[in-house]
Amino acid sequence: MILTTTPSVEGRRISEYKGIVFGEVVNGVDFVKDFAAGLTNFFGGRSGSYEGELIGAREEALKELEKRARALGADAVVGIDIDYEVLGQGNNMLMVTASGTAVILD
Repeated sequence: MILTTTPSVEGRRISEYKGIVFGEVVNGVDFVKDFAAGLTNFFGGRSGSYEGELIGAREEALKELEKRARALGADAVVGIDIDYEVLGQGNNMLMVTASGTAVILD
């Protein structure tokens, strides 16, 4: 499965559009990660705990997008866009949404 942010795949022709597909993930960020990130914010530097959470959520959203494209019989997803949002009363939920167009290539 080819996943790309571009509207086409170089050297390949899109022969059929199967529709828009999405992959969504909502992850909670626990107290320990919040505490560690708070220390990083206070002392400076990068927050490895939040970065790890973000990377994992993005990878899961792309896996879900790919799974849904396969279910439609697609062999690629073009025009992928990834959005990030913070949700929850205490902003302790991370939502990652990946969307794109499932296609069949020649």
